Amino acid sequence: MKSITVRQMVEELQLEEINNPSNQINITTMQINRPGIQLTGFFDYFGYERIQVIGKVEHQYLSQLDSNLRAERLDKLFSYEIPCLIISRDLEVFDEMLEAANKHQRKLLRSHRNTTKLISNLINYLEIKLAPIVTLHGVLMDVYGVGVFITGKSGIGKSETAVELIKRGHLLVADDSVEVKRIGQDFLIGSAPEIIRYMMEVRGIGLMDVRSLYGVSAIKESTHISLIIQLEEWDQDKDYDRLGLDDNYREILGMKVEEVTIPVKPARNIALLIEVAARNHRQKSMGYHAAREFEERLMNNLMRDK
Repeated sequence: MKSITVRQMVEELQLEEINNPSNQINITTMQINRPGIQLTGFFDYFGYERIQVIGKVEHQYLSQLDSNLRAERLDKLFSYEIPCLIISRDLEVFDEMLEAANKHQRKLLRSHRNTTKLISNLINYLEIKLAPIVTLHGVLMDVYGVGVFITGKSGIGKSETAVELIKRGHLLVADDSVEVKRIGQDFLIGSAPEIIRYMMEVRGIGLMDVRSLYGVSAIKESTHISLIIQLEEWDQDKDYDRLGLDDNYREILGMKVEEVTIPVKPARNIALLIEVAARNHRQKSMGYHAAREFEERLMNNLMRDK
């Protein structure tokens, strides 16, 4: 299970630290909890493993309780192994709250942001930091705004094809090693590991810095992976798809991504074919499928001939 420390989140989101307990619990979930019902004394089904956020409503409710009852409810809240509690809007920290947090060694934080903005920032931040991740071998390019992951066995010509695509005005994201994160339920975001960012390896030439050679307009930090191009050596005995009626997919981190296989042989312009595949994918995503349009025309003509 992936996790991040509260300390890391504090530094990157610029949160105010109210206390500094010696025993801190790592954050392991992207979900956030506003413990309104817990402050009333109901702790069944309490998501204590989540970050707890106290907003204006919860703060106002606590302010109306007498000191003893407030201390009792907060002591119960902090007795659970919560990673931290964040107070929004720079609201006052109750003495009973600080006392309970220190007693149970729980981290207490505060933010100047309003509750909605704070929760939105936390969710966006945690989705990136805790996203499932996998490292894949291949080249990732942004072609006409489509994130294209080019894969195939070593020596098939992935990097050489990427250089040609860069010359044609497309953007390099990663070469050789691609880190892929699943963000939420809808996106696979690919990027390069820090150590090889902007670098490419071309056999016979060696390593080259794409940013230095072609400028910042030739690179991109990350992109949404929408299409996989599988390069393979041409096999004359294999029956390659010529119409494209059947869409093929590959699963990455539980998500299906459209996959196109392009056979490689002399005189084939692979960079040009990848551009066409990217354009065709964009058409499909906008609702136009050329192969199915052809099939429909063919069926209409056959019906008229009867």
